[in-house]
Amino acid sequence: MKKLWLIAVGASLIAVAVGLAWWWMRPEAPRFVTVTAARGDVSRFVVTTGNVNAVVTVQVGTYVSGPIQAIYCDYNTPVKAGQLCAKIDPKPFQVALDQAKASLASAQAQLAKDRASLAYAQRAYQRDRGLLARGIVSQESVDSGKSARDQAAAQIKLDQATVMQRRAALEGAQVNLDYTHIVSPVDGVVVSRNVDVGQTVAASFQTPTLFVVAQDLAKMQVDTNVSESDIGDVHAGQRATFSVDAYPRRTFEGQVAQVRKAPISVQNVVTYDAVINVANPQLLLFPGMTASARIITEQRGNVLSVPLQALQFSPYGLAHATPGVPRGDHVWVLRQGRPVSVPVTVGLRGAARAQVTGGDLTPGDAVIVGEMGGSTRLGGSRPARSPFGLH
Repeated sequence: MKKLWLIAVGASLIAVAVGLAWWWMRPEAPRFVTVTAARGDVSRFVVTTGNVNAVVTVQVGTYVSGPIQAIYCDYNTPVKAGQLCAKIDPKPFQVALDQAKASLASAQAQLAKDRASLAYAQRAYQRDRGLLARGIVSQESVDSGKSARDQAAAQIKLDQATVMQRRAALEGAQVNLDYTHIVSPVDGVVVSRNVDVGQTVAASFQTPTLFVVAQDLAKMQVDTNVSESDIGDVHAGQRATFSVDAYPRRTFEGQVAQVRKAPISVQNVVTYDAVINVANPQLLLFPGMTASARIITEQRGNVLSVPLQALQFSPYGLAHATPGVPRGDHVWVLRQGRPVSVPVTVGLRGAARAQVTGGDLTPGDAVIVGEMGGSTRLGGSRPARSPFGLH
């Protein structure tokens, strides 16, 4: 009896050990990562970068050369059109103006003198003609008087031309003197100043830039570089969003105003400038800021959508082991704890989600986007199925 009891106990222990081994080595039930199918917006967009700039930027230069005598505008100075911003030493130009005035006065005096000579020659000629009729003077005297009169008349025309020339020279000297006053051509804000008092500017070959004036900082634009592979989808009127490093938690909105056709080639990479207009009423955006922009090329609002991962997911081994799994677009939905294949019709494919235009999918379904599990107690594992690394 004792022997039989020992055999029974041993058999029981063996059975328990086998049961424990089976329990330990059995694979775990798979766990799925799901996302609820819901209505919302699906967007397709082009990602690009660019710089924030003022819509109108005016470079204020100088027409004349000379040392800077005074500066009245500095960085961030609001200016009005015609406001004096700097002054070039006017002494040389004032001297030239005085000389032009003196030359004009001399020409006018010469004109008055020659007019008197013409009047005298005219009277002498008329007198000689009368004396010739009475036989007192010869014909040669009359002809000589006529020639003197004609020469005096021609001299008057020459003097008048000289007066006009000297008057034009005076106006030119006045213009050069006026150009010593550097004024703002537009209303705006000074964003750059490139000169100091005492610095000499030379306008001989290229006009130097003294100031840069942004006409209206409340209206800005973002000049973005769109690659040639994406430029075909970008058009004027499309909505765009962008962010800048200065405000990482804030998104600014704008609209594509222009797609410029001039190519920009850098190291054989061709891009095109897409200009995004944006309102800046709080003056938060500064010229030159780097912007990360998204140009929305196509959008659907309030549509049923699923993540793109759901269209590429299939449960491990199930898609090949289960007959009747559709070959077209479909998603796997978790129903009563089991994955079920649901055929769908896909519309717009956005950057992260895809529009569902038909099929048996309804809002609220738990759409599977990834799979976790399949490991055994002894360390064996079944590979996770998540096309985008979701775990």
